[in-house]
Amino acid sequence: MDPLTWSGSLGPFLNPLMLGCVLVFVAAFILNIVMSLIGMRQAEPIVNADHTISYRLGAPDYMLLAMKWAVFVFLGAIVIYILGGILQPSMEAKGIIGGVGAQFLPVWISLIVIYALSIRFKRRLGLYGKLFDNLIGMIGFGLVMFWVLTAIFAPMIATHGPIDVISGLRNDPPGTPVSGGPEDAFPYYLLGGDALGRDVFSRMVAGAREVLTIAPLATLFAFMVGITLGLPAGYLGSRLDTFITFIANMVLAFPVILLFYLLVTPEIIEAGVPIYMAAVLFVLPIGFLWVLLYSRFRAQPHIIKWVAIPLVLLLTLFYLGTVFRFDPIVWLATSFIGYLNQGNPVGEWMQTTRDSYEPLIGINIDGNLLIVFVSVVFVNSPTVYRIVRGLVLDIKTRDYVAAAQTRGEGPWYIMLWEILPNARGPLIVDFCLRIGYTTILLGTLGFFGLGVDPESPNWGSTINEGRRLLTVYPHPPLPPALALLTMVLGLNLLADGLREESLKD
Repeated sequence: MDPLTWSGSLGPFLNPLMLGCVLVFVAAFILNIVMSLIGMRQAEPIVNADHTISYRLGAPDYMLLAMKWAVFVFLGAIVIYILGGILQPSMEAKGIIGGVGAQFLPVWISLIVIYALSIRFKRRLGLYGKLFDNLIGMIGFGLVMFWVLTAIFAPMIATHGPIDVISGLRNDPPGTPVSGGPEDAFPYYLLGGDALGRDVFSRMVAGAREVLTIAPLATLFAFMVGITLGLPAGYLGSRLDTFITFIANMVLAFPVILLFYLLVTPEIIEAGVPIYMAAVLFVLPIGFLWVLLYSRFRAQPHIIKWVAIPLVLLLTLFYLGTVFRFDPIVWLATSFIGYLNQGNPVGEWMQTTRDSYEPLIGINIDGNLLIVFVSVVFVNSPTVYRIVRGLVLDIKTRDYVAAAQTRGEGPWYIMLWEILPNARGPLIVDFCLRIGYTTILLGTLGFFGLGVDPESPNWGSTINEGRRLLTVYPHPPLPPALALLTMVLGLNLLADGLREESLKD
Protein backbone atom coordinates (compact mmCIF):
# COMPACT_ATOMS: atom_id res chain seq x y z
CA MET A 1 0.00 0.00 0.00
CA ASP A 2 1.09 3.54 -0.74
CA PRO A 3 1.29 6.12 2.06
CA LEU A 4 -1.72 8.37 2.51
CA THR A 5 -1.67 11.98 1.41
CA TRP A 6 -2.90 14.69 3.77
CA SER A 7 -5.84 15.81 1.64
CA GLY A 8 -6.79 12.71 -0.38
CA SER A 9 -9.00 13.14 -3.45
CA LEU A 10 -10.37 16.52 -2.29
CA GLY A 11 -6.94 18.14 -2.13
CA PRO A 12 -6.77 19.47 -5.71
CA PHE A 13 -10.00 21.41 -5.11
CA LEU A 14 -9.78 22.51 -1.48
CA ASN A 15 -6.05 23.10 -0.98
CA PRO A 16 -5.90 26.15 -3.30
CA LEU A 17 -9.04 27.52 -1.65
CA MET A 18 -7.55 27.15 1.85
CA LEU A 19 -4.25 28.68 0.72
CA GLY A 20 -6.17 31.62 -0.74
CA CYS A 21 -8.02 32.11 2.56
CA VAL A 22 -4.73 32.22 4.46
CA LEU A 23 -3.28 34.78 2.04
CA VAL A 24 -6.43 36.94 2.19
CA PHE A 25 -6.45 36.82 6.01
CA VAL A 26 -2.77 37.82 6.30
CA ALA A 27 -3.09 40.59 3.70
CA ALA A 28 -6.28 41.98 5.29
CA PHE A 29 -4.71 41.84 8.75
CA ILE A 30 -1.65 43.84 7.64
CA LEU A 31 -3.73 46.35 5.65
CA ASN A 32 -6.11 46.78 8.57
CA ILE A 33 -3.24 47.77 10.88
CA VAL A 34 -1.63 50.07 8.32
CA MET A 35 -4.85 51.84 7.31
CA SER A 36 -5.94 52.20 10.93
CA LEU A 37 -2.70 53.96 11.82
CA ILE A 38 -2.83 56.19 8.74
CA GLY A 39 -6.55 56.97 8.84
CA MET A 40 -6.98 57.49 12.57
CA ARG A 41 -6.50 61.30 12.31
CA GLN A 42 -9.24 61.50 9.68
CA ALA A 43 -11.74 59.41 11.62
CA GLU A 44 -14.91 61.16 12.73
CA PRO A 45 -16.06 60.72 16.33
CA ILE A 46 -19.43 59.02 16.84
CA VAL A 47 -21.46 59.40 20.04
CA ASN A 48 -22.95 56.05 21.05
CA ALA A 49 -26.23 55.44 22.86
CA ASP A 50 -24.40 55.06 26.18
CA HIS A 51 -22.74 58.49 25.63
CA THR A 52 -19.33 57.01 24.87
CA ILE A 53 -17.31 58.11 21.85
CA SER A 54 -15.98 55.73 19.20
CA TYR A 55 -14.35 56.15 15.81
CA ARG A 56 -15.66 54.58 12.63
CA LEU A 57 -13.11 53.91 9.89
CA GLY A 58 -14.46 52.91 6.48
CA ALA A 59 -11.54 51.04 4.93
CA PRO A 60 -10.50 48.92 7.94
CA ASP A 61 -14.11 47.76 8.29
CA TYR A 62 -13.80 46.07 4.91
CA MET A 63 -10.52 44.51 6.00
CA LEU A 64 -12.16 43.04 9.10
CA LEU A 65 -14.98 41.70 6.94
CA ALA A 66 -12.44 40.06 4.61
CA MET A 67 -10.66 38.45 7.60
CA LYS A 68 -13.97 37.19 8.95
CA TRP A 69 -15.02 35.56 5.68
CA ALA A 70 -11.55 34.09 5.13
CA VAL A 71 -11.84 32.30 8.49
CA PHE A 72 -15.36 31.07 7.70
CA VAL A 73 -14.35 29.73 4.27
CA PHE A 74 -11.25 28.04 5.76
CA LEU A 75 -13.35 26.33 8.45
CA GLY A 76 -15.91 25.34 5.81
CA ALA A 77 -13.15 23.63 3.81
CA ILE A 78 -12.13 21.66 6.91
CA VAL A 79 -15.77 20.60 7.39
CA ILE A 80 -15.84 19.40 3.78
CA TYR A 81 -12.65 17.41 4.42
CA ILE A 82 -14.29 15.75 7.44
CA LEU A 83 -17.50 15.00 5.54
CA GLY A 84 -15.45 13.62 2.68
CA GLY A 85 -13.59 11.37 5.10
CA ILE A 86 -16.88 10.06 6.47
CA LEU A 87 -18.60 9.54 3.12
CA GLN A 88 -15.79 8.32 0.86
CA PRO A 89 -15.23 4.55 0.91
CA SER A 90 -11.44 4.15 0.49
CA MET A 91 -8.71 5.42 2.78
CA GLU A 92 -6.71 6.65 -0.22
CA ALA A 93 -9.59 8.98 -1.14
CA LYS A 94 -10.10 10.12 2.46
CA GLY A 95 -6.50 11.12 3.07
CA ILE A 96 -5.05 11.70 6.52
CA ILE A 97 -7.37 14.61 7.38
CA GLY A 98 -10.45 12.75 6.19
CA GLY A 99 -9.36 9.54 7.92
CA VAL A 100 -8.86 11.32 11.23
CA GLY A 101 -12.21 13.08 10.82
CA ALA A 102 -13.95 9.78 10.10
CA GLN A 103 -12.52 8.20 13.26
CA PHE A 104 -14.12 10.99 15.31
CA LEU A 105 -17.58 10.24 13.89
CA PRO A 106 -19.10 9.34 17.34
CA VAL A 107 -17.84 12.68 18.65
CA TRP A 108 -19.35 14.67 15.75
CA ILE A 109 -22.73 12.96 16.15
CA SER A 110 -22.74 13.55 19.91
CA LEU A 111 -21.79 17.21 19.50
CA ILE A 112 -24.58 17.79 16.99
CA VAL A 113 -27.13 16.18 19.31
CA ILE A 114 -25.91 18.12 22.36
CA TYR A 115 -25.94 21.45 20.54
CA ALA A 116 -29.33 20.83 18.94
CA LEU A 117 -31.00 19.90 22.25
CA SER A 118 -29.24 22.65 24.19
CA ILE A 119 -30.23 25.39 21.73
CA ARG A 120 -33.78 24.04 21.53
CA PHE A 121 -34.31 24.10 25.31
CA LYS A 122 -31.83 26.81 26.32
CA ARG A 123 -34.51 28.96 27.97
CA ARG A 124 -35.16 26.15 30.47
CA LEU A 125 -31.54 25.35 31.30
CA GLY A 126 -30.55 28.34 33.43
CA LEU A 127 -26.95 29.55 33.17
CA TYR A 128 -26.02 26.64 30.91
CA GLY A 129 -28.74 27.60 28.47
CA LYS A 130 -27.65 31.24 28.46
CA LEU A 131 -24.22 30.04 27.39
CA PHE A 132 -25.67 29.41 23.91
CA ASP A 133 -26.42 33.11 23.52
CA ASN A 134 -22.69 33.79 23.74
CA LEU A 135 -20.49 32.96 20.71
CA ILE A 136 -17.26 32.75 22.73
CA GLY A 137 -18.90 30.47 25.28
CA MET A 138 -20.29 28.22 22.55
CA ILE A 139 -16.87 27.86 20.93
CA GLY A 140 -15.24 27.09 24.27
CA PHE A 141 -17.97 24.62 25.17
CA GLY A 142 -17.52 22.89 21.81
CA LEU A 143 -13.75 22.52 22.27
CA VAL A 144 -14.14 21.16 25.79
CA MET A 145 -16.91 18.75 24.87
CA PHE A 146 -14.90 17.54 21.87
CA TRP A 147 -12.19 16.21 24.18
CA VAL A 148 -14.65 15.03 26.82
CA LEU A 149 -16.48 12.98 24.19
CA THR A 150 -13.15 11.79 22.80
CA ALA A 151 -12.28 10.46 26.25
CA ILE A 152 -15.66 8.72 26.47
CA PHE A 153 -15.46 7.14 23.00
CA ALA A 154 -11.69 6.55 23.06
CA PRO A 155 -11.88 2.76 22.44
CA MET A 156 -14.09 3.38 19.38
CA ILE A 157 -11.90 6.18 18.01
CA ALA A 158 -8.40 4.79 18.54
CA THR A 159 -7.08 2.76 15.60
CA HIS A 160 -4.50 0.80 17.63
CA GLY A 161 -3.67 0.14 21.25
CA PRO A 162 -1.90 3.07 22.93
CA ILE A 163 1.00 0.84 24.02
CA ASP A 164 1.01 -1.59 21.08
CA VAL A 165 4.43 -1.58 19.42
CA ILE A 166 5.24 -2.32 15.78
CA SER A 167 9.02 -2.03 15.65
CA GLY A 168 9.11 -1.50 11.88
CA LEU A 169 7.18 1.77 12.19
CA ARG A 170 9.48 3.71 14.49
CA ASN A 171 9.26 7.44 13.75
CA ASP A 172 7.49 6.74 10.46
CA PRO A 173 5.65 9.79 9.05
CA PRO A 174 1.85 10.28 9.09
CA GLY A 175 -0.13 8.07 6.72
CA THR A 176 2.36 5.19 6.79
CA PRO A 177 0.83 1.75 5.97
CA VAL A 178 0.97 -0.78 8.79
CA SER A 179 3.05 -3.86 8.15
CA GLY A 180 4.05 -6.48 10.63
CA GLY A 181 1.04 -6.04 12.92
CA PRO A 182 -2.09 -8.15 13.48
CA GLU A 183 -4.09 -8.98 10.36
CA ASP A 184 -7.24 -7.21 11.62
CA ALA A 185 -5.36 -4.05 12.62
CA PHE A 186 -6.18 -0.65 11.12
CA PRO A 187 -4.14 -0.44 7.88
CA TYR A 188 -2.45 2.91 8.57
CA TYR A 189 -0.75 4.96 11.25
CA LEU A 190 -2.78 8.11 10.59
CA LEU A 191 -0.44 10.47 12.45
CA GLY A 192 2.68 8.32 12.20
CA GLY A 193 4.63 6.31 14.74
CA ASP A 194 6.72 7.42 17.73
CA ALA A 195 10.26 6.42 18.70
CA LEU A 196 9.06 3.00 19.91
CA GLY A 197 6.74 2.29 16.97
CA ARG A 198 3.47 3.15 18.75
CA ASP A 199 0.58 4.90 16.99
CA VAL A 200 0.68 8.64 17.71
CA PHE A 201 -3.02 9.13 16.90
CA SER A 202 -4.14 6.38 19.29
CA ARG A 203 -1.91 7.67 22.07
CA MET A 204 -3.32 11.17 21.62
CA VAL A 205 -6.88 9.82 21.88
CA ALA A 206 -6.09 7.63 24.89
CA GLY A 207 -4.29 10.57 26.50
CA ALA A 208 -7.56 12.51 26.56
CA ARG A 209 -8.99 9.86 28.88
CA GLU A 210 -5.86 9.93 31.04
CA VAL A 211 -6.01 13.71 31.48
CA LEU A 212 -9.78 14.07 31.84
CA THR A 213 -9.95 11.28 34.39
CA ILE A 214 -7.82 13.29 36.81
CA ALA A 215 -8.22 17.02 36.06
CA PRO A 216 -12.00 17.51 36.58
CA LEU A 217 -12.22 15.19 39.59
CA ALA A 218 -9.14 16.67 41.24
CA THR A 219 -10.49 20.18 40.64
CA LEU A 220 -13.91 19.18 42.02
CA PHE A 221 -12.32 17.73 45.18
CA ALA A 222 -10.17 20.84 45.56
CA PHE A 223 -13.28 23.01 45.33
CA MET A 224 -15.14 20.94 47.90
CA VAL A 225 -12.17 21.16 50.28
CA GLY A 226 -11.79 24.90 49.67
CA ILE A 227 -15.52 25.56 50.09
CA THR A 228 -15.73 23.43 53.25
CA LEU A 229 -12.95 25.45 54.87
CA GLY A 230 -13.60 28.84 53.27
CA LEU A 231 -17.27 29.17 54.25
CA PRO A 232 -16.83 28.94 58.05
CA ALA A 233 -13.56 30.88 57.95
CA GLY A 234 -15.17 33.81 56.15
CA TYR A 235 -18.52 33.74 57.94
CA LEU A 236 -17.48 32.90 61.51
CA GLY A 237 -14.05 34.54 61.49
CA SER A 238 -12.11 34.67 64.79
CA ARG A 239 -9.32 32.19 65.48
CA LEU A 240 -10.61 29.61 62.99
CA ASP A 241 -10.14 32.10 60.15
CA THR A 242 -6.66 33.03 61.36
CA PHE A 243 -5.52 29.42 61.69
CA ILE A 244 -6.83 28.16 58.32
CA THR A 245 -5.57 31.26 56.50
CA PHE A 246 -2.11 30.76 58.01
CA ILE A 247 -2.02 27.13 56.83
CA ALA A 248 -3.25 28.12 53.36
CA ASN A 249 -0.59 30.81 53.05
CA MET A 250 2.11 28.31 54.04
CA VAL A 251 1.00 25.90 51.32
CA LEU A 252 0.79 28.67 48.71
CA ALA A 253 4.32 29.79 49.60
CA PHE A 254 5.71 26.31 48.87
CA PRO A 255 7.00 25.74 45.28
CA VAL A 256 4.61 23.42 43.45
CA ILE A 257 7.17 21.39 41.50
CA LEU A 258 9.30 20.91 44.62
CA LEU A 259 6.21 19.66 46.45
CA PHE A 260 5.62 17.03 43.76
CA TYR A 261 9.26 15.99 43.83
CA LEU A 262 9.01 15.47 47.59
CA LEU A 263 5.77 13.49 47.38
CA VAL A 264 7.19 10.99 44.86
CA THR A 265 10.38 10.22 46.76
CA PRO A 266 10.51 6.59 48.00
CA GLU A 267 10.99 7.60 51.65
CA ILE A 268 7.85 9.76 51.65
CA ILE A 269 5.82 7.01 49.95
CA GLU A 270 7.05 4.31 52.34
CA ALA A 271 6.11 6.50 55.29
CA GLY A 272 2.53 6.63 53.98
CA VAL A 273 2.42 10.44 53.70
CA PRO A 274 0.30 10.44 50.49
CA ILE A 275 -2.21 8.12 52.19
CA TYR A 276 -2.39 10.38 55.24
CA MET A 277 -2.98 13.37 52.96
CA ALA A 278 -5.67 11.50 51.02
CA ALA A 279 -7.32 10.47 54.29
CA VAL A 280 -7.58 14.11 55.42
CA LEU A 281 -8.45 15.73 52.09
CA PHE A 282 -10.98 13.15 50.90
CA VAL A 283 -12.96 13.11 54.15
CA LEU A 284 -13.79 16.82 53.88
CA PRO A 285 -16.18 16.40 50.90
CA ILE A 286 -18.10 13.78 52.89
CA GLY A 287 -18.47 16.19 55.78
CA PHE A 288 -19.49 18.92 53.34
CA LEU A 289 -22.24 16.73 51.87
CA TRP A 290 -23.57 15.78 55.31
CA VAL A 291 -23.73 19.37 56.53
CA LEU A 292 -25.31 20.43 53.21
CA LEU A 293 -28.13 17.88 53.51
CA TYR A 294 -28.62 18.17 57.26
CA SER A 295 -28.82 21.98 57.26
CA ARG A 296 -31.43 21.89 54.49
CA PHE A 297 -33.60 18.97 55.61
CA ARG A 298 -33.18 18.89 59.40
CA ALA A 299 -36.91 19.65 59.76
CA GLN A 300 -37.71 16.56 57.62
CA PRO A 301 -36.44 13.54 59.59
CA HIS A 302 -37.54 11.01 56.97
CA ILE A 303 -35.21 12.55 54.38
CA ILE A 304 -32.33 12.59 56.86
CA LYS A 305 -33.01 8.99 57.85
CA TRP A 306 -33.58 7.42 54.44
CA VAL A 307 -31.52 9.62 52.14
CA ALA A 308 -28.81 11.61 53.92
CA ILE A 309 -27.55 8.97 56.35
CA PRO A 310 -27.43 6.05 53.83
CA LEU A 311 -25.74 8.29 51.25
CA VAL A 312 -23.09 9.48 53.70
CA LEU A 313 -22.47 5.92 54.93
CA LEU A 314 -22.09 4.69 51.36
CA LEU A 315 -19.64 7.48 50.56
CA THR A 316 -17.75 6.71 53.76
CA LEU A 317 -17.33 3.07 52.72
CA PHE A 318 -16.33 4.25 49.25
CA TYR A 319 -13.79 6.59 50.86
CA LEU A 320 -12.35 3.81 53.03
CA GLY A 321 -12.19 1.41 50.10
CA THR A 322 -10.47 3.94 47.83
CA VAL A 323 -7.93 5.33 50.29
CA PHE A 324 -7.25 2.29 52.51
CA ARG A 325 -8.59 -0.59 50.34
CA PHE A 326 -10.81 -1.41 53.28
CA ASP A 327 -12.50 -4.83 53.34
CA PRO A 328 -14.46 -5.09 56.62
CA ILE A 329 -14.28 -8.87 57.05
CA VAL A 330 -10.76 -9.58 55.84
CA TRP A 331 -9.37 -6.42 57.36
CA LEU A 332 -10.78 -7.19 60.82
CA ALA A 333 -9.93 -10.90 60.65
CA THR A 334 -6.33 -10.68 59.44
CA SER A 335 -4.82 -7.22 59.08
CA PHE A 336 -5.80 -5.83 62.46
CA ILE A 337 -4.92 -9.05 64.30
CA GLY A 338 -1.62 -9.21 62.44
CA TYR A 339 -0.89 -5.64 63.42
CA LEU A 340 -1.55 -6.39 67.10
CA ASN A 341 0.63 -9.51 67.05
CA GLN A 342 3.54 -8.11 65.04
CA GLY A 343 3.54 -4.57 66.34
CA ASN A 344 4.32 -2.96 62.97
CA PRO A 345 4.59 0.83 62.84
CA VAL A 346 1.35 2.53 61.87
CA GLY A 347 2.64 3.90 58.55
CA GLU A 348 4.02 0.50 57.48
CA TRP A 349 0.81 -1.24 58.58
CA MET A 350 -1.35 1.21 56.58
CA GLN A 351 0.78 0.76 53.47
CA THR A 352 0.82 -3.05 53.83
CA THR A 353 -2.94 -3.20 54.36
CA ARG A 354 -3.57 -0.97 51.36
CA ASP A 355 -1.34 -3.06 49.08
CA SER A 356 -2.72 -6.43 50.24
CA TYR A 357 -6.49 -6.23 49.73
CA GLU A 358 -8.87 -5.11 47.04
CA PRO A 359 -11.61 -2.74 48.25
CA LEU A 360 -15.11 -4.04 48.82
CA ILE A 361 -16.50 -0.66 47.79
CA GLY A 362 -14.23 1.88 46.16
CA ILE A 363 -11.81 2.49 43.33
CA ASN A 364 -8.49 0.70 43.13
CA ILE A 365 -6.31 3.71 42.30
CA ASP A 366 -2.74 3.07 41.26
CA GLY A 367 -0.23 4.36 43.80
CA ASN A 368 1.38 6.86 41.43
CA LEU A 369 -2.01 8.10 40.29
CA LEU A 370 -3.12 8.57 43.89
CA ILE A 371 -0.01 10.65 44.59
CA VAL A 372 -0.70 12.88 41.58
CA PHE A 373 -4.39 13.23 42.52
CA VAL A 374 -3.67 14.09 46.13
CA SER A 375 -0.95 16.53 45.17
CA VAL A 376 -3.19 18.37 42.71
CA VAL A 377 -5.98 18.65 45.31
CA PHE A 378 -3.52 19.78 47.95
CA VAL A 379 -2.03 22.49 45.71
CA ASN A 380 -5.37 23.86 44.44
CA SER A 381 -7.34 23.81 47.70
CA PRO A 382 -5.67 26.87 49.37
CA THR A 383 -6.35 29.06 46.33
CA VAL A 384 -10.00 27.99 46.25
CA TYR A 385 -10.20 28.61 50.00
CA ARG A 386 -8.97 32.19 49.59
CA ILE A 387 -11.49 32.88 46.79
CA VAL A 388 -14.40 31.45 48.81
CA ARG A 389 -13.36 33.30 51.94
CA GLY A 390 -13.18 36.60 50.05
CA LEU A 391 -16.62 36.05 48.51
CA VAL A 392 -18.13 35.17 51.90
CA LEU A 393 -16.67 38.30 53.54
CA ASP A 394 -18.42 40.38 50.89
CA ILE A 395 -21.75 38.52 50.67
CA LYS A 396 -22.36 38.08 54.41
CA THR A 397 -23.07 41.81 54.69
CA ARG A 398 -25.98 41.65 52.21
CA ASP A 399 -29.60 42.20 53.24
CA TYR A 400 -30.81 38.69 52.41
CA VAL A 401 -28.22 37.24 54.81
CA ALA A 402 -29.48 39.54 57.55
CA ALA A 403 -33.03 38.44 56.73
CA ALA A 404 -32.05 34.78 57.12
CA GLN A 405 -30.41 35.55 60.46
CA THR A 406 -33.61 37.32 61.55
CA ARG A 407 -35.65 34.22 60.64
CA GLY A 408 -33.47 32.25 63.05
CA GLU A 409 -31.63 30.16 60.47
CA GLY A 410 -28.47 28.41 61.61
CA PRO A 411 -25.00 29.51 60.45
CA TRP A 412 -24.45 26.45 58.23
CA TYR A 413 -27.81 26.92 56.53
CA ILE A 414 -26.94 30.56 55.82
CA MET A 415 -23.49 29.64 54.52
CA LEU A 416 -24.64 26.80 52.27
CA TRP A 417 -28.07 27.93 51.12
CA GLU A 418 -27.85 31.72 51.18
CA ILE A 419 -24.22 32.70 50.61
CA LEU A 420 -22.89 29.84 48.44
CA PRO A 421 -25.62 30.03 45.73
CA ASN A 422 -24.99 33.76 45.35
CA ALA A 423 -21.27 33.12 44.90
CA ARG A 424 -21.80 30.56 42.14
CA GLY A 425 -20.89 32.87 39.25
CA PRO A 426 -17.25 33.54 40.21
CA LEU A 427 -16.84 29.97 41.45
CA ILE A 428 -18.10 28.42 38.21
CA VAL A 429 -15.74 30.62 36.20
CA ASP A 430 -12.80 29.76 38.45
CA PHE A 431 -13.72 26.07 38.28
CA CYS A 432 -13.43 26.09 34.47
CA LEU A 433 -10.17 28.02 34.58
CA ARG A 434 -8.75 25.76 37.28
CA ILE A 435 -9.46 22.65 35.23
CA GLY A 436 -7.32 24.27 32.55
CA TYR A 437 -4.56 25.02 35.06
CA THR A 438 -4.77 21.45 36.35
CA THR A 439 -4.56 20.09 32.81
CA ILE A 440 -1.41 22.13 32.22
CA LEU A 441 -0.04 20.99 35.59
CA LEU A 442 -0.66 17.34 34.72
CA GLY A 443 1.06 17.87 31.39
CA THR A 444 4.00 19.47 33.20
CA LEU A 445 4.22 16.57 35.65
CA GLY A 446 4.08 14.09 32.78
CA PHE A 447 6.79 16.09 31.01
CA PHE A 448 9.06 15.72 34.06
CA GLY A 449 8.03 12.09 34.60
CA LEU A 450 6.56 12.71 38.04
CA GLY A 451 4.05 10.26 39.41
CA VAL A 452 2.83 8.76 36.10
CA ASP A 453 3.58 5.47 34.40
CA PRO A 454 6.33 5.90 31.78
CA GLU A 455 4.16 3.97 29.30
CA SER A 456 1.16 6.20 29.98
CA PRO A 457 -0.28 8.03 26.93
CA ASN A 458 -0.64 11.13 29.09
CA TRP A 459 -0.17 14.16 26.84
CA GLY A 460 2.71 15.54 28.91
CA SER A 461 4.59 12.23 28.86
CA THR A 462 4.05 11.90 25.11
CA ILE A 463 5.33 15.43 24.48
CA ASN A 464 8.39 14.73 26.64
CA GLU A 465 9.18 11.54 24.72
CA GLY A 466 8.85 13.23 21.34
CA ARG A 467 10.79 16.42 22.11
CA ARG A 468 14.14 14.64 22.04
CA LEU A 469 13.95 14.16 18.27
CA LEU A 470 11.74 17.18 17.58
CA THR A 471 14.00 18.69 14.93
CA VAL A 472 14.17 15.42 13.00
CA TYR A 473 10.73 13.87 13.65
CA PRO A 474 8.24 16.63 14.64
CA HIS A 475 5.09 14.51 14.22
CA PRO A 476 5.11 12.55 17.55
CA PRO A 477 4.93 15.51 20.01
CA LEU A 478 2.81 17.91 17.95
CA PRO A 479 -0.61 16.13 18.15
CA PRO A 480 -0.65 15.87 21.98
CA ALA A 481 0.68 19.44 22.22
CA LEU A 482 -2.16 20.71 20.01
CA ALA A 483 -4.65 18.62 22.00
CA LEU A 484 -3.45 20.18 25.26
CA LEU A 485 -3.54 23.65 23.70
CA THR A 486 -7.11 23.31 22.37
CA MET A 487 -8.36 21.79 25.62
CA VAL A 488 -7.00 24.65 27.75
CA LEU A 489 -8.13 27.24 25.17
CA GLY A 490 -11.64 25.79 25.25
CA LEU A 491 -11.76 25.95 29.04
CA ASN A 492 -10.64 29.59 29.01
CA LEU A 493 -13.21 30.56 26.37
CA LEU A 494 -15.91 28.65 28.28
CA ALA A 495 -14.98 30.50 31.47
CA ASP A 496 -15.17 33.85 29.63
CA GLY A 497 -18.62 32.98 28.29
CA LEU A 498 -19.87 31.88 31.69
CA ARG A 499 -18.52 35.01 33.34
CA GLU A 500 -20.25 37.29 30.82
CA GLU A 501 -23.57 35.48 31.24
CA SER A 502 -23.33 35.27 35.03
CA LEU A 503 -22.78 39.04 35.23
CA LYS A 504 -26.10 39.56 33.42
CA ASP A 505 -28.06 37.78 36.18
